[in-house]
Amino acid sequence: MTLQHVLNEIDNTRGEAIQRLTEFLRIESISTDPAYSSECERAADWLVRELRSIGFEASKCPTAGHPMVMADGPSNGRRCLFYGHYDVQPVDPVELWDHAPFQPKIETRAGGDVIRARGACDDKGQLMTFVEACRAWRSVTGEAPANIMFLFEGEEESGSPSLVPFLEEKASELTAEIALVCDTGLYDNDTPAVVTMLRGLLGEEITVTGPNQDLHSGMFGGLAVNPARVLAGILASLHDKENRITVPGFYDDVIEPPHEMQQQWRRLNFDCDAFLGPVGLSKPAGETSRTPLEMIWSRPTCEVNGLSGGYTGAGFKTVLPAKAQAKVSFRLVAGQDPLKIRKNFRAHVRSMLPEDC
Repeated sequence: MTLQHVLNEIDNTRGEAIQRLTEFLRIESISTDPAYSSECERAADWLVRELRSIGFEASKCPTAGHPMVMADGPSNGRRCLFYGHYDVQPVDPVELWDHAPFQPKIETRAGGDVIRARGACDDKGQLMTFVEACRAWRSVTGEAPANIMFLFEGEEESGSPSLVPFLEEKASELTAEIALVCDTGLYDNDTPAVVTMLRGLLGEEITVTGPNQDLHSGMFGGLAVNPARVLAGILASLHDKENRITVPGFYDDVIEPPHEMQQQWRRLNFDCDAFLGPVGLSKPAGETSRTPLEMIWSRPTCEVNGLSGGYTGAGFKTVLPAKAQAKVSFRLVAGQDPLKIRKNFRAHVRSMLPEDC
C-alpha cells in the first residue's frame, strides 16, 4: 500500500508542485548566452535549496562553465543516480511566442492541461518529476525510496563541455548501480516504454568568405564569386536523392538496432501523419529506405540549423555578400565517432571551395 499512499500524496499536493515548477521555470537559465550566466547560477542555487528541503545533502559544484548540482541521501543499499539539466535553449525568435517564454502559463489542449514555458518539457519539467516523487515518498514514509543521488548540470543545451571532466573528477562519488536520465519522452499516454538509447550530437559552423567587402551586383555580378551561392552549393551537396548523407565514411561505423527491436517498433503501428500533422507537415523527408521510427530513433542525421549572409532586411539591397554562414548539426548513433565525422565533414566542405573563397 505504500506506493498507493505516495501516489495519493502526489495527487493531493499537485497544486503546490505546480507552483514550485512555475517558480523554477521563471529562471532564465539559458546556457549558450554568457549574458545569462547569473541566471544559471540562480537555477543551481534554487535546486540546492529544494533538494535540501526534502532531506538531501545538496551542493553547488563549480566547473569551468556553469555549475553542477549534486545531492545525496542516506546510504541504504544499491545506489540509483538521477541525471537531468536545468539549462534551457534560447527563446529566439521571441515574436513567435504567444506569451513571454519565462512567464509560465497553463493552457488546455485536446489531451488535457499543459504548461507553456521555455524549459517546461526540456528539461525542468522532467527533472522536477524526480524531485517531487522523492518529496512525496519522504512525506508519506519519512525517508527516501532508495539510496538516491541527483546530478543536475547546466550545460546540456550547449554541448555539456564540463560534464566529462566533472564525472572523471567525481567518479568515486558518482558510482551507481543504475543511472536514469529524465530528458526523454513518452511514446504515448498508454504505451509503457523504456528508453535505452539516445542520439548524440556534433555541431559545426561554416563561414565562407570571398571578396573583402560586399559588392554591388550591377557592377560585379557574374564576375565575382558569391559566398552565399558557394555555401548553398555546399549545403545542397550534403544529401543525395535518397536523402542519404554524403559526407565520406558517414555510415561506415553505424550499428544497426537488433532485428527483434526493429520488429517491436513495427508492431507499434506508428502514425506518421499524426506525428507530422500538428507541425504542418505530411511526408517523411529522411532516408527513403527507412521507416519513420528508424529515422527518428536509430538513424543519424545532418541538418542545417541556421543560415545568414548579405542583406536580409525589408526590400532589396542588391549585393554580393562578402561572407555567408551556416550552422550544421549531426545527430549520431551507436558506433559513430564524432571526431572522425568532423574531420571528413570539414574536408568535404573545403573540397568544394573555389579558389577565391
